[in-house]
Amino acid sequence: MKTLDYPLEMKDVEPEMAKKLMEYFTGEHTGFVRVGPKGYFLPHQFRQEAAKIYNMEIRPTDVFVCSYPRSGTTWTQELVWMVANDLDYATSDAVPLTNRYPFLEFSVYVHPVMKKRFQEENKNSAEKLQLLEWVSQPGTEQLAQMKERRFVKTHLPLSLLPPNLLQAKVVYVARDPRDVVVSFYHLNKSMRTQGYIGDFKTYWDFFRQDLHHWTPYFEHLKESWEMRHHPNMLFLFYEELSKDLPAAVRRVADFFGKQYSEEQISRLCDHLSIESFKTNKSVNYDVMKVIGIMVAETDGFIRRGKAGGWRDYFDEEMSSQAEQWIAHNLRDTDLRFPHF
Repeated sequence: MKTLDYPLEMKDVEPEMAKKLMEYFTGEHTGFVRVGPKGYFLPHQFRQEAAKIYNMEIRPTDVFVCSYPRSGTTWTQELVWMVANDLDYATSDAVPLTNRYPFLEFSVYVHPVMKKRFQEENKNSAEKLQLLEWVSQPGTEQLAQMKERRFVKTHLPLSLLPPNLLQAKVVYVARDPRDVVVSFYHLNKSMRTQGYIGDFKTYWDFFRQDLHHWTPYFEHLKESWEMRHHPNMLFLFYEELSKDLPAAVRRVADFFGKQYSEEQISRLCDHLSIESFKTNKSVNYDVMKVIGIMVAETDGFIRRGKAGGWRDYFDEEMSSQAEQWIAHNLRDTDLRFPHF
């Protein structure tokens, strides 16, 4: 396969700003980059993986689940995998979601300083060291070794992924950014690869000012929204999964050319319920707790699964900021978030 030159410019985030951010995000030790004309914000290590990701082989049988983080990604991954694999509950229960879906760019978030720390903490367990090597291996390498149908998780926007991505099936899921930022705040506190130690209001400021991982948020969504009519793109909203999960299941089934009975759909919806998810070890990223990347005493990877929960966190000033920020960013698009 011909290797393409990486077409996007990468600029280091200004040293003073990077230093300030690393005081809050203690898992990063080198700095950050902005990528492409939209300035996507990523760890400095992305420089090493950018071209490999852009040039990775796309197989027509591949399935990508893409999203901005905390938009219902895990929920969508399990839904998509179950539908595409003929409701194979036995494999779903036996094989963790992390094994079924390599996380394409996760390795760029495991800084060498942190990896060394995790290796030291796990040095007395060969099994844990092996797990650590596996989760920190570049996703492109994991995927190249796979012979079976590949399911891929990524939080990268379309413009940072291979230009022929839509030769594969792509499911994109989006969520109200106010709920996203609340959920991502909790995850960033629990994941030592980010290690956020500030308060929520400061976190919100970083997020809306595009000084946070995978931002700018709205540009991320718009890239996929603009491709939503492509036959290999399915665009979902977290809110529609929350409001009418059976309808969302049918949309996914149609996308993959599958037909299921009402009884089968009902059972799958039970399997996908937040209550079931919270106790399902296969989808709870337990491997991250086992090797110490996720702080063990936190609530876990699956939280409340509540649409509109942001109201418990935003004060009047933040709510006003959010309304203006959302309106400003949606002014040139027909993208709108469903509300109850």
